Amino acid sequence: MHPIKTNIDDPFINADKNSMKNSRQSHIKKNLWLRAQIIQAVRTFFIDNDYLEVETPCRIPAPAPETHIDAEASGDWFLSSSPELCMKRLMAAGYPRIFQICRCFRQKERGSKHLPEMTLLEWYTAGHNYFNMMEQCEELIRFVAGRAGFENSLVYQGNRIDLTPPWPRMSVRDAFEKFSSVSMETAMLQDRFDQVTAFDIEPNIGYGKPIFLYDYPASAASLARLKPENRSVAERFELYISGMELCNAFSELTDPVEQRKRFEGEQKNRRQSGLQAYPLPEKFLESLQ
Repeated sequence: MHPIKTNIDDPFINADKNSMKNSRQSHIKKNLWLRAQIIQAVRTFFIDNDYLEVETPCRIPAPAPETHIDAEASGDWFLSSSPELCMKRLMAAGYPRIFQICRCFRQKERGSKHLPEMTLLEWYTAGHNYFNMMEQCEELIRFVAGRAGFENSLVYQGNRIDLTPPWPRMSVRDAFEKFSSVSMETAMLQDRFDQVTAFDIEPNIGYGKPIFLYDYPASAASLARLKPENRSVAERFELYISGMELCNAFSELTDPVEQRKRFEGEQKNRRQSGLQAYPLPEKFLESLQ
């Protein structure tokens, strides 16, 4: 019995392979042009609104010691997991409106939505709180969508998203009550807050219109200001479209004593979890003074 052989030079097989390759290259080319339009539109939006574009180091002596973010080592220092601390030092030095588009690095990221290397947009505005920033996110995304050829809506994975403002807002507590089988408090006690959010809540929000999920538990916001009228939650929000988180934002904590206390708590959590305890970012803490 002779084995069946396939001629790799068969013109029909090659034609099919070439067709697939050309289709893939066309798709990549389209996405690269779209990405370039988006980056340019983002810059235009911030420059037109009197923001200064900055560039901070991608290699730093100490990252923010957050329990669930692992920095990538670079010699005795670390690759930046976020430009946050460096940009806040610039704010403290007298630059009230700044933005940056940069590469960031994080270890042990899992899933198609979380990559160990990524492009991040970060911006800061002195005097704004998280409600101001929700409105600014609406303006930014609508502006960028318009420059990319979309009007008041866009389509993502077959879902049409209406971008007409205002976008709905839902508290984290209400989201747990609506979509989860456990309360927010129970999820926190069981150290399952991120898990429940990812599997029960995120897949169900942001369809039809973008949505802001806001007022996170205080322990889930290590650099955010707590609400004066309810210190069990922080003035933090995330924006979702079609079940995907697009941004994380908050009113900034500017109390150096409280910030040091939180960082020390995060260091302790990392040690108890068997994770590397990063040195405290002393220059950042000094800048909060």
